[in-house]
Amino acid sequence: MQAKKRYILVFVSCAFLAYAYFGGYRLKVSPLRPRRAQHESAKDGGVQPHEQLPGFLGSLELLELQKLQGNTSRNPEDIPKSSSITSTRRYDCRMETCFDFTRCYDRFLVYVYPPEPLNSLGAAPPSSANYQKILTAIQESRYHTSDPTAACLFVLGIDTLDRDLLSDDYVRNVPSRLARLPHWNNGRNHIIFNLYSGTWPDYAENSLGFDAGEAILAKASMGVLQLRHGFDVSIPLFHKQFPLRAGATGSVQSNNFPANKKYLLAFKGKRYVHGIGSETRNSLFHLHNGRDMVLVTTCRHGKSWRELQDNRCDEDNREYDRYDYETLLQNSTFCLVPRGRRLGSFRFLEALQAGCIPVLLSNAWVLPFESKIDWKQAAIWADERLLLQVPDIVRSIPPERIFALRQQTQVLWERYFGSIEKIVFTTFEIIRERLPDYPVRSSLVWNSSPGALLTLPTFADSSRYMPFLLNSMGAEPRHNYTAVIYVQIGAALGPNAALYKLVRTITKSQFVERILVLWAADRPLPLKKRWPPTNHIPLHVISLGGSTRSQGAGPTSQTTEGRPSISQRFLPYDEIQTDAVLSLDEDAILNTDELDFAYTVWRDFPERIVGYPARAHFWDDSKNAWGYTSKWTNYYSIVLTGAAFYHRYYNYLYTNWLSLLLLKTVQQSSNCEDILMNLLVSHVTRKPPIKVTQRKGYKDRETGRSPWNDPDHFIQRQSCLNTFAAVFGYMPLIRSNLRMDPMLYRDPVSNLRKKYRQIELVGS
Repeated sequence: MQAKKRYILVFVSCAFLAYAYFGGYRLKVSPLRPRRAQHESAKDGGVQPHEQLPGFLGSLELLELQKLQGNTSRNPEDIPKSSSITSTRRYDCRMETCFDFTRCYDRFLVYVYPPEPLNSLGAAPPSSANYQKILTAIQESRYHTSDPTAACLFVLGIDTLDRDLLSDDYVRNVPSRLARLPHWNNGRNHIIFNLYSGTWPDYAENSLGFDAGEAILAKASMGVLQLRHGFDVSIPLFHKQFPLRAGATGSVQSNNFPANKKYLLAFKGKRYVHGIGSETRNSLFHLHNGRDMVLVTTCRHGKSWRELQDNRCDEDNREYDRYDYETLLQNSTFCLVPRGRRLGSFRFLEALQAGCIPVLLSNAWVLPFESKIDWKQAAIWADERLLLQVPDIVRSIPPERIFALRQQTQVLWERYFGSIEKIVFTTFEIIRERLPDYPVRSSLVWNSSPGALLTLPTFADSSRYMPFLLNSMGAEPRHNYTAVIYVQIGAALGPNAALYKLVRTITKSQFVERILVLWAADRPLPLKKRWPPTNHIPLHVISLGGSTRSQGAGPTSQTTEGRPSISQRFLPYDEIQTDAVLSLDEDAILNTDELDFAYTVWRDFPERIVGYPARAHFWDDSKNAWGYTSKWTNYYSIVLTGAAFYHRYYNYLYTNWLSLLLLKTVQQSSNCEDILMNLLVSHVTRKPPIKVTQRKGYKDRETGRSPWNDPDHFIQRQSCLNTFAAVFGYMPLIRSNLRMDPMLYRDPVSNLRKKYRQIELVGS
């Protein structure tokens, strides 16, 4: 009997343990259990390990979420703790598991969902100004496609930037809206942009209020435990007035450093008397000395600050009012960037733009685009727990490193962070480099000017072929040049014709490798026998926009079909194999010495346009617009491509990178392509073109039937200039008064006078 009781007791004990294990585990991970806000998790920039396990949105959570979305209260005390609804399904995604590469093999295109239909009241769903800027940047770019079947990436028409329940920009009912999207597919190949997540008081980082599924998160204030490495992208936090395009340039000029800044370290901003993010900022007063360390805070923000203030608020507020923020930025060597309620801060981009070296106080924050940008070259890290060591850290940095850090802040600001457009495009390019078989740009390319957005890896298999990297890599341009003559008038070809003389002049050059004639005239192509002898220099003639086969002394080349566009002169033709391109109009009047001298100069400046006819731009206050002039002045900013050298990479960039809005302007006006090429090169290099000295009495063009003699031509060019500046978001052109003279260039005067004697001849 006793043995029987023991068996029964053992059986009951085992049954109880089995129920406790299996039933308890189910209760522990049950989707019916409400999530609590993770104060400590958000503070450290991550989530608890158990939160990384996949979960499922239960009916009670969904009901709670819908109830919260109907709550219009703006009082933080009225929001329950459980309101920090998280993105409940946290997949351990990688590109190989949560992304369909097959959609991206042909082209990297992005589809933007159309706006949602109007509601019963006739109103469109809300969308913030910043989200509209993101959508505009995409829709006006080369990434955009209106065909979802051709898209590699999908961008929501639903505004997901601000997921704070207390915000006026918070969009409600996102889960049901996502479910209605025809291509959602649990978020696969979708990208979700987010600046703010979570709400008072915990500001949980993973609290989006909807399940992002397998979508890529392009998110600000992302922590190391929240980021899915190699999948998500950390982006910077930017304010509501951030520009769509280009924006203000960096504040540091190359000729004003080293400079003795008034302050070594500075910060001016809010502090929080309680809640997450308060510890760091509430301790900054320990570093403030009012001399070389100015770190001032205020608790004078929010509606209830007087009820919440501590005994130091009044003193802090008085000290805070003594300093102007912009003045601090411009007069400080280092700028403190402490975490706020979230890991990121507006101060980060503001410091970069001002050339004030960021000193980061935000433990576990994943810096923007950290997978590509080497932040050690532009920022300093400090530990929130070792705040009192910050003064010693910044004082120990030598001047030469300060110089390098400041210069790098300007490179990064201008190339990746100066506008919403650049931030979005950088995000796309980071994702694009994860695709199989797409070339990966080196760290040197990403972290040096002009940056990855302007370095198309599909152009060549080596960075040494990029014009702006030749000097830094100790390389030189490949010898010789290809002369490209654009024929628009097409006068009868004979020994006295300007085109005939120009071809003969080119063939006498010691550096020419090939001649390419682009025939855009209405007249038929001249017969092969009518062209001048080229002395074994290959001559290719390509008919633009017609069906006539090309002909000439060299191999037959392809014919461009369709409506002629003046931009076709800048196509990356296969016949152009040299680094140097000599761009010429059919009526350009040059002699061989002028060609050779200009090429010699270009080899020293392969990243710039080098040539003869110059123009200038200026700001016209009376018209509040940019003006364009052909008058001879003490400066210039444009060298016309009717007689100029440039690197062939700019043909590739012109054709494959420029906004379609810019190319459409050129197409519609049949004008301004040379101005656009100058803006492009100046945008890439941040340098002006170079004018070389020509003969006295040199004429830019022949008189007669040239379309450039039309009075409307000049008016069109002024209009183009302003359109181009608007699309770029700023004026890239840079003025210069430098002229390269053959008598003074590099060698003794006596030798050069003998070397380029034709340039001294008077007349044309």
